[in-house]
Amino acid sequence: MPPNRSRPSQNPEPLPRWRSVLPSLAKTAIAFLLLLLLLVSCPLPSWAATAQPDPVPLTLELLRTRLKTPTQTEGSRTIDLRHLIIDLRPDNAEFREQFYQLVREQIQRSTIPLGLDLSYSRIRGELKISDLALRIPLYGKTLPPFFNPAEQAQFERDRRRLSQLNQLSRSLLLQTRMEPVQITVLRGTLRLAQTQFEGFVNFTYTFFLGRVDAPGAIFTQDVDWSGSRFSRKVTLSGAVFQQAVRWRNAIFFDRVRLNQVEFQSPVNLQSSEFQATANFNQSIFHQSANLSRIVWQDNVDFSQTHWQDKVWFERDKFGRSLFLTEATFEKAVSFRQAQFNRSVNLRGASLLDQTDFADASFAKGSYLNVANLQFDPKQAVILGDPGQIGKVLSVPNLEGNETVMRNLVQNFWELQQLGDANEIEYTIEKIRAREQRQRLLGTNINQVSRWHLQSLGFSKRQADAILEARQQNPIRSFNELLQIGGVDFSTYVKVRDRISVGEPLTPIDRILFTFRWLGLSILLLLTRYGTRVGLIFGIEMIGIAHFGVMFWLIDRFRRLRPKPIVPSPAETAWLISGFSALTLTGLAIVFQSSDQPWLTLACMEATLLPIPLLLLIWIYWQGRYHDQLTTTYFVEDGTLRQLRFLIGRLPIIPDYPFFRERYIPIQCDRRWGWLIYFDFSLNNLLKFGFNDIRLRDEHVPGLVTTLVWYQWGIGMFYFALLLWTLSRTIPGLNLLIYFK
Repeated sequence: MPPNRSRPSQNPEPLPRWRSVLPSLAKTAIAFLLLLLLLVSCPLPSWAATAQPDPVPLTLELLRTRLKTPTQTEGSRTIDLRHLIIDLRPDNAEFREQFYQLVREQIQRSTIPLGLDLSYSRIRGELKISDLALRIPLYGKTLPPFFNPAEQAQFERDRRRLSQLNQLSRSLLLQTRMEPVQITVLRGTLRLAQTQFEGFVNFTYTFFLGRVDAPGAIFTQDVDWSGSRFSRKVTLSGAVFQQAVRWRNAIFFDRVRLNQVEFQSPVNLQSSEFQATANFNQSIFHQSANLSRIVWQDNVDFSQTHWQDKVWFERDKFGRSLFLTEATFEKAVSFRQAQFNRSVNLRGASLLDQTDFADASFAKGSYLNVANLQFDPKQAVILGDPGQIGKVLSVPNLEGNETVMRNLVQNFWELQQLGDANEIEYTIEKIRAREQRQRLLGTNINQVSRWHLQSLGFSKRQADAILEARQQNPIRSFNELLQIGGVDFSTYVKVRDRISVGEPLTPIDRILFTFRWLGLSILLLLTRYGTRVGLIFGIEMIGIAHFGVMFWLIDRFRRLRPKPIVPSPAETAWLISGFSALTLTGLAIVFQSSDQPWLTLACMEATLLPIPLLLLIWIYWQGRYHDQLTTTYFVEDGTLRQLRFLIGRLPIIPDYPFFRERYIPIQCDRRWGWLIYFDFSLNNLLKFGFNDIRLRDEHVPGLVTTLVWYQWGIGMFYFALLLWTLSRTIPGLNLLIYFK
C-alpha cells in the first residue's frame, strides 16, 4: 500500500495582523510623501505659510485684557486684536461704542506710537478709523511734535486747503456758525494680514504715520481711503476688493505694494500722488479703473496686470519709468494729456482695444518700448498726435519685432497718419542699418576661440557653453545666445554691441553686405528714409551754392597774366553774399530736419567736394589756352524766359549749328550777372530753373565739361531721392502706391 500522505488543511492558519495592514500603510505613506512634495514645490504666500487658529468672538473682558498687554512686534508696540470676530454692526451698538471708546483711549493715552493689529480677524459691520485714532483740529496753529518736517508741511497744506473748502461751502450756504473740523492721525502701525472686512471700511482723511500692512486682506464691501496720507510703506499684496475702492486725493510718501491684488469692482485713485515707487505687479482689474490726474514721482510697475474693463491714465505725470510689461488691456485705455519723463515699457503687452496717447507729452529721451507687443490693427487701434506718436515708438532690435512694427505701420496707414507710419519705417531701417554695421564690424562668436570669447566679456563657463552649443549648430540669433546655459541677460547687455551672430560672411558676401549697408546709410542720412522732403531741399541748396561758386570761379577768374581776366570786387562781394545766404539757409534746414546733422553734412560733402575740388585744382594747374578764352563758357536760350522743368535736357547744347542761333552768351557785365551761375547750378542739380542755361559746345576745356557733367549726375541722384521722398510723404500719392 502506498504510504499514507497527509492532505493539506483546507483552513490554513491566518497571517499576522501587521502583515495584513502593511499594504494599506505603504499606500498611505506614499500618498503622504506625494502630498508633502506638492506642498514643498508650491510655496504659499508669506501671510499664509502657517496655519492660523479659528477666530473667536471679541468680548469686552477680552478686549480689556488685550488692551492692558500690548505686544512688541518688529520694534513697535501694537494692540493685539488678532484671530477675533469683532461685531460692529448696528444691532450690537453697545459693544461698538465701548470698543471704539476703549481702543481710542488706549491709543491717545500712550506716549509712544501704539499700533493696531487686526490680522486674521473678521470685522462685521462698518469700521471707522476716525473713531479709533487721534483727532487733531483742522483750525489752529500748532501741531504735535511727533510730525517730521515733510509731514508737517503736508499737514499744513491739507489744513489750509480743507479750511478754505469748508469756509467756501459754509459761506455759500449762508451759515455763520462753523463747527470744528478734525483730521484723524494714526501714529502706530496698522496690520491687517488676512483680515476679512464684512462691512464698509472708512479710512478717509487719515494720516497714517506708521506702516500699513494688509497682505491677503479681504474687503467684501466698499473701501474709502480718500484724502488719506501714508508716511510709511503700504503693503496690500494679495488683497481682494470685492466692492468699489477709492483712493481719491491720497498721498503716499513711501513705497506702495499692491501686487497680486484682485479688484473685482471699480477702482478710483484720481488726483492721488505717489512720491516713491508703486508696485501693482500681477494685479487684476475686473471693472473700470480711474487712475487719472495722478502724480507718479518714481517708477510705477503695472507689469503682468490684467485689465478687463476701461482704464484712464489721463493727465497723469510720470516722473520716471512706467512698466506695463506683459500687461493685458481687454478694453480701451487712455493716456490723454499724460506727461512722460522717462520710458514706457510695453514689452510683451497685449492691446485688444483702443489705446489713446492723444495730447500726451514726451520729454526728450522718453519713448514707448513696444518690443513683442501683441497688437492686431484689425481689432485694436493706437491713437496719438500726428507727427509725434510715431517718433516715440521704439524697439531695441528687429529680431522678433518685425511683425509688431508692420502692424504699427498698418495702424497708422488706416488712420491716414502717413507721417507716423513713415517714422516707424525709418525706425525699422535705422535699427537694420545698426545691425548690419554690427554684422560687419562685430566679432562673430561662431568663429572665435575660447580666449577671444573671454576677452569680449564672457566668463570661462559661458565661453565653454557657447563652444559646446555651436558645435552642433551655428548660433544664428541673440535669442539663441540667451538660451544657452550660463549666458545671462546682464552679460548679453555688456557684450551685445561688440559681437555678431549668424553664418560667417565670405569675402564676396562681405563686399555685397558693405554696399548694402552703405546704400541704406546714405538713404537714412540724406532723406531720413524718405520722411523729410525739407532735408533734401536743404542739401540741394548747399549743393547749388557750392557749384554756383565753382562755375563762377572757372568762368570769371581765368588768369592773372599777361592780361588779367578776373571779376570785379563788387561782383565778388555779391557772389559771396549769395553763397552765404544759400548755405546758411540750407544748414538751418539740415540741422532742423536731420537726426544726425553732422553725419548728414559729411555724407553730402563727400559727394559734392572731393572730385570738383580736384578738377578745379587740375584746371588751374595746367592753365587754359584756347580760342574764345575771353568769352563766357555758358549760354542761355534767348527765345524764351520762363520757369522750366528741365528733367529731359542735357547740360551741353547740341552740336547742330542752328541751335547756336537760339543760344547766346550769358550777360556777365550786368550787376545781377552773378545770379546766372546759381541759376545754372539750380538747373543742373534740381532740374528746375528760371531759364535754360547750358554749356557751349565749342572751345571748352574737357575738365570744365567734366565738372558740369559731374554735377548733372549728382543732380539725377538727388532728384531721384526727392521724387522717392515725395512719393512717401504726399498723402494721395502714398495711398495710391500702397493701396493700389
